[in-house]
Amino acid sequence: MRAILLATVASLLSTGAWAQAQPAAPVAITADPAAPKGRLSDAATPTAYRLDFTIRPSMETFSGHGEIDATVKAATTRLYLHGRDLAVKASARVAGKTIPATFTQVDKTGTARLDFAQPLPAGTVTLVFDWTGSFGDSASGLYRIKVADQWYSWTQFESIDARAAFPSFDEPGFKTPFTVSITTDRGSKAVSNAPETGVTRVGALEKHQFAATRPLPTYLVALVTGPFVHAMATVPPTPERAAPLPLGAVLTQAHKDKTAYVQAETPRIVSLLEKYFGTPFPFPKLDQIGSPVMPGAMENAGADIYGDGIIALAPDAPVSQKKLFGMVVAHELAHQWFGDLVSPVWWDDLWLNESFANWMGFRIGGEWRPELNIGVGGLEEGFTAMNTDSLTVGRPIHQPIAENSQIDSAFDGITYGKGGHVIAMIAAYLGDEKFRDGVRLHLKRHPYGNAATPDFFKSLADAAQDPRVVTAMQSFVDQQGVPLISLKRQGNQLVATQSRYTFIGQQQQPTKWTVPFCYSVDATRACQLLDGQTATFAAPAGTGALMPNAGGTGYYRFDLEPAEWDRLIATFASLPGAEAIAASDSLWASFRAGRASADRVLAGTVAMAGNADSNAALDGGQRLAGLHRRGVIPATAVPAYRAFLDRTFAPRLTALGFDPAAGAHASDDPDRQKLRADIVALLAGEAQDKALLAKLGGAAERYLGGDRAALDVTYLGDGFGAIVQAGGLPAAKRIMEVGLASEEPVVRDAAFGAVADSGRVDVATWFFGFDDKRLRSLDRANLAQRLAQGPGTVEITGDWFITNIDKVLNSANGIFAGRIARTFALQCGIDRAAKIDAGVGKQIRAAGAGVLDYDRTLENIRLCGALRDAKSAELGTALTRAVAKR
Repeated sequence: MRAILLATVASLLSTGAWAQAQPAAPVAITADPAAPKGRLSDAATPTAYRLDFTIRPSMETFSGHGEIDATVKAATTRLYLHGRDLAVKASARVAGKTIPATFTQVDKTGTARLDFAQPLPAGTVTLVFDWTGSFGDSASGLYRIKVADQWYSWTQFESIDARAAFPSFDEPGFKTPFTVSITTDRGSKAVSNAPETGVTRVGALEKHQFAATRPLPTYLVALVTGPFVHAMATVPPTPERAAPLPLGAVLTQAHKDKTAYVQAETPRIVSLLEKYFGTPFPFPKLDQIGSPVMPGAMENAGADIYGDGIIALAPDAPVSQKKLFGMVVAHELAHQWFGDLVSPVWWDDLWLNESFANWMGFRIGGEWRPELNIGVGGLEEGFTAMNTDSLTVGRPIHQPIAENSQIDSAFDGITYGKGGHVIAMIAAYLGDEKFRDGVRLHLKRHPYGNAATPDFFKSLADAAQDPRVVTAMQSFVDQQGVPLISLKRQGNQLVATQSRYTFIGQQQQPTKWTVPFCYSVDATRACQLLDGQTATFAAPAGTGALMPNAGGTGYYRFDLEPAEWDRLIATFASLPGAEAIAASDSLWASFRAGRASADRVLAGTVAMAGNADSNAALDGGQRLAGLHRRGVIPATAVPAYRAFLDRTFAPRLTALGFDPAAGAHASDDPDRQKLRADIVALLAGEAQDKALLAKLGGAAERYLGGDRAALDVTYLGDGFGAIVQAGGLPAAKRIMEVGLASEEPVVRDAAFGAVADSGRVDVATWFFGFDDKRLRSLDRANLAQRLAQGPGTVEITGDWFITNIDKVLNSANGIFAGRIARTFALQCGIDRAAKIDAGVGKQIRAAGAGVLDYDRTLENIRLCGALRDAKSAELGTALTRAVAKR
């Protein structure tokens, strides 16, 4: 799974929306102290499922009949399995005899108990269920959404939400075939994991039958129903696959004209993955499915589901949307091998799925369309994850999970960002072919089965014939924290000292890693495996700057002496993208640790602004923007901050040229287009460049007046934002209506983002009382998240959540529901942390989900206060001085 928008903290913010989210018939929970809180026992093992659903998205409920063949280990009158918020009738068939059973949900995570009227004998048994359940309206379980005037339904079962759609053994370690049928409205489409084998009439309805799947865990089952467009094509044969692969594009009627891009571009990604893995696509067909409320994507075997904005691309789609398509589609399709073909034994091995797929998403995405410059984004995510990994509160990548409530905490930046970066580091150290051979060996050893972390390590070591790779990976996978490599020159030698990186306000904790350390001077590169606290080695020949993270693939931060930093900063404009981001990250990390001066990070920001890579050029400016949003830049220095941004980046925009009209820059290289768009966003949003805002606002007004050629879709959000900035609350209401009236993801996101980014308290106050059924759960979530990031609306948004925490917790569900604490992520200060904890801490801890995320957020808020106390005045003075000099 790839979570693009970590949003559900505000999935339901109005009275009407909350009413929609409540189950039609809440199921009573009977506490059972003997019930497992995490993994089930081996008392019963499923061997096959036959599931017959009736799913009519226009109705409030769904129903089903299911049979699970299982092997019972020993005679018993009781079994535990899963089912959440379902009304269930149950029995068992043994040797032609029916044994009645009672189904009872015993906790809120969906653990359930079957009590049999008489002992169930050991051996083969068929468990029989009939059930009804209620649809949700956000990406969790079986959910439905009204698009225009038609209802559609989808599923999102990872991690433990299959149990909300059918009784099951809902764990990744249980892999079985599934034979599915879906009865639905006549004329509707139905899609599942396997090819459809037939459609029969059932009264006024139709029953769609599907072939039995290959062995799957429950979380990879997909059920999609409604009046979809289902456009068919094929992925042509490849050296690894002799026959064409059926390829479907499944979109709502609102996007019926947008199937071309996903059908044209998916085959290239499939073929690149087949080449890398050396085996054919593991399943008999592939459907690429869009959903309007999916905050990312999900790798259901043969039936991937994406947010509409990821795969429903118009011909004039902006570069950012194409980049997102390539990275996410490559990520999800990589899962078809790594996660679907070979699945984890339990959720503590989730990183085997997600870390690897994250790395592959950026790698294969980069191969798919090199001109889009996708590949460096994976390393950028890794450096971002270091801020989370550096906290005292946290977890390692490979995290023991004892209880169901802990599972969703593993879907975070540590698994995706850090895990993907560590994979990149080990692959770079071993060499691409050796690492690839280890991956292929792992898949060959466990096809359609399960594997754990030691299995993957063994395959890598066996293929590379180098057991040291296991030691290196274990040191990063099995412990928390970020290595800091401090370097000093001593004649013709370098002295490297490793420690654990800490922010201002933290205590040092002793930690040691085996670090694949690669460094360069000029064109000379060298690598060392650092496994001690200190190491001395020959400095590369040359008189140029020392780059202590050659290639940017190392998951570590580095620090240099002042003169070495100045020498490296002087090269910032010419560094390759990944190395530039690595260098900028370490410079800013040194500032946040209390070592680098504010003058030096501002010098680095100016130098990096000249870098050719769009990801690197704005790195310093965007980090400054983050400090501004947190209130670290003193209010008296905000005018100097805006002037600094304007003087640093406006000349770059002038050199690039800027015309907001549709297609004006379509002939430019894609990365140049992205660089221009990012500079425009920074100058309009943060620098508040008046001339630029006037140009954008004028173009947006003409666009809204019917001249669609006046404003390129790339700049819709900036243009709408300019209108809101100029017009205040009335303009915000007007732009909100523009978003609500459209089913185009780019337009909706641009409009809602412009409202949320206004920074106006009156807009935030209005939004929290706003109720319109056209505003979906994901829209509400994204709006609230962005309001929580605006300099003028950070605290009012946080205070609203404190006041309404009980309603929010009762409404949140699914894999994203544990991220409520991120609403407070940009708060700053010990006092704010204390107010938040007093207001919501007890409730979040009682709810169980998201506790780790909450504790991290509190630590971040306190550390922000420490940074502000130590560096705010210095940063304000440095900004004022820098502007005066220029």
